[in-house]
Amino acid sequence: MDWFDYSLLATLGVAAGIINMMAGGGSNLILPALMIMGVPPDVANGTNRVGVFLQSVVGIRQFHRAGRMPLGDLPLILLPTLIGSLVGALLAAFAPNSILKPTLLLTMLAMAALMLFRPSIVMPSPDTPPNAMRDTPSAWYWLFLAGVYGGFVQAGVGFVLITALAGSLRYNLVSANALKVVCTLFFTFVALIIFIWQGQVWWIAGLILAAGNMLGAVIGVKIAISVSTRTLKWLLFTMTLAAVVAALFSD
Repeated sequence: MDWFDYSLLATLGVAAGIINMMAGGGSNLILPALMIMGVPPDVANGTNRVGVFLQSVVGIRQFHRAGRMPLGDLPLILLPTLIGSLVGALLAAFAPNSILKPTLLLTMLAMAALMLFRPSIVMPSPDTPPNAMRDTPSAWYWLFLAGVYGGFVQAGVGFVLITALAGSLRYNLVSANALKVVCTLFFTFVALIIFIWQGQVWWIAGLILAAGNMLGAVIGVKIAISVSTRTLKWLLFTMTLAAVVAALFSD
């Protein structure tokens, strides 16, 4: 890599940070770029987690400062997500690279279909009170699966988490987005430890990405809390389709 490549990664990091705070799918910019630059898929997957982790720290702070971070059920929300992420990261560390793309593609197609044909699942009424984790067994299942997917391949996990949080627990999109960032922080930490253990993190590229990701997170949260719920829903749908296209045309 040369200075142009590093500058490109930093720029893509800013864009990914904005996208991830508003909906999800920023890793669909980063993973193909790293692989085009010659980084093996497993190392690209691990390297991307450095920026995602630090971006999540910044995003949580921004949502909390704006008073948009619901904390009541957070410990119970994190439990199945973290267990799933451990399973997913172990699978990713030892699974063949050839299954990463089909997993991403099938998941994103399912999310796009859900948002198109059952939009009420990801956009509950603003007046609907959230369900409690203790009273919603399905939420444990969906958050576990979201954790498995996030631990396995970071790209697109925001869509899966928002669907689980808005669909099962009926959080509005802004609250689901904020909780998504917290979940992402914790399961990315678990996954990153495993990727470091396996020597699958390229630290120079990861830290350059992280600098861009953190700046993008500040910008993205400001946009996410200011746009209408309807706009956020269509943004989510558009980015899901973009994730499908990225998966189709990436090597």
